[in-house]
Amino acid sequence: MSNHARNTGPMRASPRCGAKTHAGGSCRSPAVRGKRRCRMHGGAPGSGAQKGNRNARRHGLFTGEAIAERKQIRALLGEARKLLQEMK
Repeated sequence: MSNHARNTGPMRASPRCGAKTHAGGSCRSPAVRGKRRCRMHGGAPGSGAQKGNRNARRHGLFTGEAIAERKQIRALLGEARKLLQEMK
């Protein structure tokens, strides 16, 4: 164990990430220089989603057509529930 004092001032003064954790608080890691998030929450280069939402092409669940179809089905089900409530 060393006897020297560590210079933690710049680390403590750096801006924090602020991403929401599973526990409900905010991340206490320092943000990457020039970014608002830490390296674990998207501040690192190369992190984040691919350009152009290429993942939607794998299964088609999040294409515009699929989202519109689900929205239309939800609206239809809502109208059916409302009609059932009126019939009671």
